[in-house]
Amino acid sequence: MMAQDLREFSDLTGFRSEPFTGTSGAVDPAFETHGTTVLCLRFDKGVLSLADRRATAGNLIMYDQAEKILALDDSTVVAISGAFARSIEVCRFLKHSFKYYRRTVLQEMSLEGKLTEISRALAGNAPMAMQGIGLFLPIVAAYDKKKNEFGVYFFDGAGARFQNGSYACAGSGSERIRGVFEYISRIKGRFETRPLADVLGDGLQMLDIAADLDSATGGFSKTLPVTRVLDAEGNREIPDAELQKAADTVLNWQSL
Repeated sequence: MMAQDLREFSDLTGFRSEPFTGTSGAVDPAFETHGTTVLCLRFDKGVLSLADRRATAGNLIMYDQAEKILALDDSTVVAISGAFARSIEVCRFLKHSFKYYRRTVLQEMSLEGKLTEISRALAGNAPMAMQGIGLFLPIVAAYDKKKNEFGVYFFDGAGARFQNGSYACAGSGSERIRGVFEYISRIKGRFETRPLADVLGDGLQMLDIAADLDSATGGFSKTLPVTRVLDAEGNREIPDAELQKAADTVLNWQSL
């Protein structure tokens, strides 16, 4: 579904993204809770999303169990960085939007329609972001059932959409690891050509590096990171036992 179709659908149903165009009161950015770091990596059968669990407010660690990866539906997964409360609010709205459309039109919204709705929500949030509050940047892992294709999409604060065939990252820790993605691709091959277990190890390595170099990114020596795998069968978390084994391999590299 294209943007024109979405506008016509909104006109018919009254279902719009406008609730995200303002703020009800002043918020001190120093006390706003933020979350980092998130990344999406293609593998040979789908997309892997990973995130640390730390949420911060200024120089304070507010929470170490944050859920930064959410499934909007069976074929769309979003990883969120930035203003935590605002991003959760928008994701809940989008999840309801996709479900409402499916029940009203009796078919699933197209991938183009979903991505357009995400861009509209971000554009509607721009006034708050310009005030220094409520800025968040999502990464979207999506499966297009009609084309049988996977995609990784990232956005700027104004809602502009970009696509990367192999990977994307966001959050303060992402600045420390951007070059690592390209290095791994050149040494081991593109992510989308390699199996999940191999790509998972690389993703955990990058999260560990980000945690060492960015104070807002939490490590996983105490708490396992958030993961979600998207493939043709749907989306699911990696089992704790499997994730723990991969995490131990990364954490024990110095003793090898």
